[in-house]
Order: sequence, then structure tokens, then C-alpha cells
Amino acid sequence: MGAVRDGSRDDVRFLDEYRDAAQAGAYARALRRVTARPWTIMEVCGGQTHAIVRFGIDELLPPQLTLVHGPGCPVCVTPVELIDKACEIAAQPGTMLCSFGDMLRVPGTRTDLQAVKAAGGDVRVVYSPLDAVKLAAAHPAAQVVFFAVGFETTAPPNAMAVWQARRQGLKNFSLLVSHVLVPPAMAAILGSPSNRVQGFLAAGHVCTVMGYREYEPLARRYRVPIVVTGFEPLDILQGLVMCVQQLETGRAEVENQYARSVRREGNLAAQRIVREVFRVVDRKWRGVGEIPESGLGLAEAYAEFDAERRFGLTAYTAAEPTECLSGLVLQGVKKPNECPAFATRCTPEHPLGATMVSSEGACAAYYRYRRPVEAECEREGL
Repeated sequence: MGAVRDGSRDDVRFLDEYRDAAQAGAYARALRRVTARPWTIMEVCGGQTHAIVRFGIDELLPPQLTLVHGPGCPVCVTPVELIDKACEIAAQPGTMLCSFGDMLRVPGTRTDLQAVKAAGGDVRVVYSPLDAVKLAAAHPAAQVVFFAVGFETTAPPNAMAVWQARRQGLKNFSLLVSHVLVPPAMAAILGSPSNRVQGFLAAGHVCTVMGYREYEPLARRYRVPIVVTGFEPLDILQGLVMCVQQLETGRAEVENQYARSVRREGNLAAQRIVREVFRVVDRKWRGVGEIPESGLGLAEAYAEFDAERRFGLTAYTAAEPTECLSGLVLQGVKKPNECPAFATRCTPEHPLGATMVSSEGACAAYYRYRRPVEAECEREGL
């Protein structure tokens, strides 16, 4: 499903089967009315990126308005050394490595979790961190490790898994933690000499947990509008209208388009469990580098559940591959189809980086919905 054009630009519309085609057209016309100058807006979340590319939202926009894609794909920003650590743990006898499925194909420096599983490692796909806790209780002779990846959205259930494991007295459960935080990444982008972002669509699901108070200092400091936005095409189009209206009138505020799910203070109960189990730490981001105070690690009171300490991997480091340009994509400097390896040397079957693997990766979205015809013909031998 994408956008189509019938005649003039004013007749841009969504495909007829889209249930809210009329409202989408209304927002597109509103954007053309309010956009008088060139603006570059970043959608932070990979889920929003996929909606934009899948539904052709960017094709509905006035020519002055440019969308770039942000670092809001937790799989994509997990550093290569964490992938290596997960593979090292999974290859050890008597160990059960539990993960969400989209982590299995992410390349490390030498291998990935799927290859480790094929070689005999006990790698299991689970749908909740509490599934891993149940496995630890059912298999007391095995060391069960959950690969805890994600933004603030997945931090509460991962914190609850550790809390439950301690409550049950499980000594064979631990987390390999790769949690990252959105506001420090946005600040790093805005503070970069190569920054081109003038406004943000913030991820609605993150703000459902954390609220949006943390974004208010960013809007004031960098003079950028930030609009908390949902994931439906209409959410994104309305969020863009709100952001452009701020830009055109010289305002820089935090607005909440996703009011049906997000409150300014967020989910206070979820925040409490996160504060109890985790602490803020410096964190490496794949393709971006280390960002101060941009991640979560286990608090000292829960250090016994730290898989890096348990398996002696705290000092391990690894270099990022040089050919992959995903870091520039995640910072909004380049788009996926501007990478020379896109859809040729880098495909979902043979990815150079995580942005081509993850279900939320920008490169995967472009490959699925915007793959060049010539690249497809070359792959098929035509």
C-alpha cells in the first residue's frame, strides 16, 4: 500500500482501500498550506519510519518538507560488541540464551545468534522476558540469560523479570542489558556539527511509559519543536502539521498528538520499577558511538543478575564494521538508498548492519517498499 498520483500534485491521495483516505488527504492539503519554507523533520521511531515508507506518507508532502529517519530502532543501535557477547554466552555449554526473534540475524564481528543456534547453541526465541524467568525456574541446572534490548518502552517488563527472579530466589537467571534512552540520543543529534534536523516526531510508545517532561528542556535548549506522535498514517500526518505550524510561527514546544495514549507524566508505576532495578549509564550506540548517560544498566542492588559480570565479559570491546553506513542513517545524515551497498551488497539475507535486519530498521523498510527495480532485476538475474 502506498501513495498514488492522479494528475496534479493537488490530487495526491492514499489508495482507496485505506480507511481514512479522506482525512489523510485533508492533512496533506493542510501541510501544503502551512509549509512556506524548507524544513527537515526527523521521526525518531523505526515503527514510524516503516509506516511512512509503507504508506507513502513522504510522497504526500510538499517539496519544501524533508523527512529523515532517526535512531529509534533498538535492535539497530545495539552495539556490535553486545552481539558478540550474546554469541559468546550462547555458545557455552549449559547456557540458554533467550531473545526476541529480531536479534537472531543481527551481525556481530564474526557471527550471529542464528549461526550459533545452528551450530548447537541453546538459543531460544521468547515473547516476554517473563518467559525466560519461567525457563530458569523449569531448568535449574542451566544458566538462563535474557538479551534485554530496547528503549524505555521495554525497560519496565525487563525490570519486572529481574524483580521476579530475585523474589523467586533464582540463581540461574541473568540479563545481558543493552537498554538505551531516547532524549540523550536526540541531544547528541542536535549537538552534532552535521545536524540537519529542525523538528522531531517523538515516539508515542516511549512517552506512554516515560511521559514527555524530559523533552521539554531539549525543546527549550535547542529551539526545536517536538511533537509526541502515534504510528497510524493519520497520527504521523497530524504530527507533521503540528510540527510545521510551530516551525513556521517560530515556536519550539513539546506538543502531544498522541493524547489518547500519552500523559505528560507517563506511567508512574512503570517508572518506579525501572528506577528500582536499573541505573542510568553511558552507553555505546551502534554506528553512532558512546553517548553519555544514554542507557540503563542494572543497579548495584541487582548486580548479581548482570550477565556480563557473571560470564566475565565486562572488558570486551569490538570495532564497528566500516562499510556499513547505518550510523549516518540513524543520525538522519543519509537515507538508506544513498548507501552504495543498499540492495546489492547489503540485503536482508546478507546484511552489513542491523538496520537491514530489524523489523523497525530504516534500511529494511526501504528494501521492502522502495527497492530499486534495477537492483531487483540484478538479484533475479534479469
